Amino acid sequence: MMEKTEIIQRLNTIVKPFVINKDAFESIDENTDFIKDLNINSANLVDIVLDVEEAFGIEIDNQSMEKMLSVKATLNIIETKLAEK
Repeated sequence: MMEKTEIIQRLNTIVKPFVINKDAFESIDENTDFIKDLNINSANLVDIVLDVEEAFGIEIDNQSMEKMLSVKATLNIIETKLAEK
């Protein structure tokens, strides 16, 4: 099972190219909201989800995708999907 810190590191790498608010990205934590804090647009959230699927070898259903709005929610979904594999 992958360590949480490793998941966060990979997630940050995936999210970084889409971030408009670079200052907020510098202080990213579990409570960071992708849209409100990082100013990522919803079309790019889809790209992030696709990149997450590829990076972690998981499939994310639409229901989960709709919840992936913050770092914490995304971590929970990644961890859940990895545990199901």
